[in-house]
Amino acid sequence: MSGQLNTRIIDGDGHILEDNPGILEHMDGPYRDIAAKKGIIFPPIDHLHDGRAVETPPLRDGREKVGPDGWLKFLDDVGIDWTVMYPTQGLGYGKIVSLDYAVAACKAYNDWTYHTYLQRDPRFNAMGLIPMQDPEEAAKELRRIVTELGMMGAMMPSNGLPLPLGAKAYWPIYEEADRLGCCLAVHGGCHDRFGLDQMNMYVPVHALGHPWGIALNCANILYNGIFERFPNVRIAFLEGGVAWLLMLLERLHASHETHFQYIPDGEFSIGEDQDPAKVIQQLIEADRFYLGIEAEELTLPFAIKTVGHRPFLYSSDFPHEVTTQSCMHDLGELMESDEMTGEDKAAMLYGNAERFYKPATAGAQVAAKA
Repeated sequence: MSGQLNTRIIDGDGHILEDNPGILEHMDGPYRDIAAKKGIIFPPIDHLHDGRAVETPPLRDGREKVGPDGWLKFLDDVGIDWTVMYPTQGLGYGKIVSLDYAVAACKAYNDWTYHTYLQRDPRFNAMGLIPMQDPEEAAKELRRIVTELGMMGAMMPSNGLPLPLGAKAYWPIYEEADRLGCCLAVHGGCHDRFGLDQMNMYVPVHALGHPWGIALNCANILYNGIFERFPNVRIAFLEGGVAWLLMLLERLHASHETHFQYIPDGEFSIGEDQDPAKVIQQLIEADRFYLGIEAEELTLPFAIKTVGHRPFLYSSDFPHEVTTQSCMHDLGELMESDEMTGEDKAAMLYGNAERFYKPATAGAQVAAKA
């Protein structure tokens, strides 16, 4: 329990700052040699992050690059029980176009994360990368990272792949997740191809790019029947806040009534006689649909009134745009808010993360494999 805030806290979405030379040590020879000459492993996230004079707080403040030691200090200082780690450069892994290189890069990242973080301290947990460019190989890697490396599941990119995430090509991945009972997460971060490419100011790009990618893929997953086809699959949509969900609930409800598409009998989708808003609510109540939130979101109290508190996972986003001090400040304001109940706060700060990630199940997978 956090002594500072008098509550347990689980960080549902923190970030690794990749050590490329360290990752290359885990990559097969020919791929390692070529990537080492280039000095990069993953493609650039987009042209929008670096194609302008923008400084994020870590760069502006001259902070040192955070590794395992810095992460442990952050957990201790804030009073966080444990964190689930996602990539930074690897957010753009969907942009890899070579199937074999995608396999090599994902495996190397996963092995490096395991040795650098997961074996370092039990408070470190992670979601791995799977080469979705080759869905059969992605399913194999999902099985490996869950049963051999003890990862919670895998991250799917919100942008970069040639098809949206509900596409039939990716069904082998959902089938394997369904069999394993592990979780999947769609993570925002890549902002190109959303109509933002020529915007000259970065604030609206950053504000809109994160939620837009996950909203598009969420709708595609819902209307391609992924949750119905694979009844054990649970998915989180991360780093887009909560407001996009409110927009999606309203827009899908209205369009479903007036623009329903004919679907042959036996196909899975949201039926003509169903309300998509109610379908999403049912998925939330079944512990299969989650969202990442940050503590200072303006629409959070209204979102809780709309769908309840069950889908929301506290996400630190450390060490990207936040500091220990800013996290403590935002968490303190959340704890003091009179717009949410104690039950709401406990669910968002730790209870929902335990239900989504199921750390005991992840440990059991490794024990069974051994």
